[in-house]
Amino acid sequence: MLRFLSRPAVKLVERYLPDPYIFVLLLTLIAAIAAIAVERQTPLAVMRFWGDGFWNLLTFSMQMLLVLITGFMLANTPPVKRFLALVAGKAKNPGSAIILVTLVSLMASWINWGFGLVVGALFAKELARQIRVDYRLLIASAYSGFVVWHGGLAGSIPLTIATEDHFTVEMIGVIGTSETIFSFFNLALLACLFVSVPLVNRLMLPKESESVFVDPEILQDDQDIHIPINRPADHLENSQILAWLVGIPGLLFLLDHFLLRGGGLNLNVVNFLFLFLAIVLHRTPRRLLNSLHEAIKGGAGIVLQFPFYAGIMAIMVQSGLAETLSEGFVSFATEKTLPFWSFISAGVVNLFVPSGGGQWAVQAPVMLPAAEALGADIPRVAMAVAWGDAWTNLLQPFWALPVLGIAGLKAKDIMGFCLIQLFITGAIIAIGLTYF
Repeated sequence: MLRFLSRPAVKLVERYLPDPYIFVLLLTLIAAIAAIAVERQTPLAVMRFWGDGFWNLLTFSMQMLLVLITGFMLANTPPVKRFLALVAGKAKNPGSAIILVTLVSLMASWINWGFGLVVGALFAKELARQIRVDYRLLIASAYSGFVVWHGGLAGSIPLTIATEDHFTVEMIGVIGTSETIFSFFNLALLACLFVSVPLVNRLMLPKESESVFVDPEILQDDQDIHIPINRPADHLENSQILAWLVGIPGLLFLLDHFLLRGGGLNLNVVNFLFLFLAIVLHRTPRRLLNSLHEAIKGGAGIVLQFPFYAGIMAIMVQSGLAETLSEGFVSFATEKTLPFWSFISAGVVNLFVPSGGGQWAVQAPVMLPAAEALGADIPRVAMAVAWGDAWTNLLQPFWALPVLGIAGLKAKDIMGFCLIQLFITGAIIAIGLTYF
């Protein structure tokens, strides 16, 4: 049945979903028109919101670009390639390959969202080298695991409200992760998704006659080609000692961060870890630079599109449109249904404000007073916003850009499969938030 349903979804998306750059241009126009029509903002004001906010994601854009590049370089090191090949060898047929890559992506995304995006895509490429399987579904499966990130260890909303001086502390106090990330309802939701997401992906596997395969030779790299030494400078570029003199202190810094200072994982730490592991495991600067040359090719979408999303976010927040959307959804909620409507509203807002922390800053002033007035469970409402933010990432190509860059695909190649997951995971999360 799911194979039957996925076929028209895939064809529909392949035919009508534009390139993510066109998608972000359309979202820009929609947000601008809505701000003028709904919030009564002047065109000049909207243009100023957009222009002033256009570069607000520069730090995050660089972080995301480094997620792609450092993860790619790490995966191209000989030890990691051997490990990925060993794990991929556990898959004996296309169906087991789909299940395995989904489980790896789910677990990696639960640990850290940046880690999940890169690991899932790189592992999928290794599977494609060994197993003849529909490459579109394989990459879609790797991306679908991302849906659990906001219910995991790096969820920005639960970690924010667990911080001593967060911006809503006077309203709700400090809410520990035992009431959010490690609560029964959240763990039950995760358990359901760890079962259903791999199963749905497996059931969508097309027949061989309808599948799209990739030539394994295309996925190979040239890292093992002998590098000649013809100049004195070549000795430095191929010096293992030089690489290790810098790389090993970087890894020691991470040991200090985790063991002695009790630090945790965040995007900067993940990038630092990927980079210095790549420096050490590539063994020479020249091998690292060759890998960098290959990795950078997939980063064009991030460089071009993320500033436009920053502009959209500025329009949504400063015009009041995001707050109006949230208020509209909760206006008819009850104590029992508020988590559900919070989830739905967060999913809609996420299409225009694809940032967990930024979205919470917009929606918390609406959701939290509503929860207090209705007597609803505040940790559950907060997690409903978190899950809504993660859920529609299955439709929003913003977060898929690093995965697509690594895989060498376009959004239209995977979003048809993700659309089926959107409806199924949405139903599971909505039921869990309401009844678990």
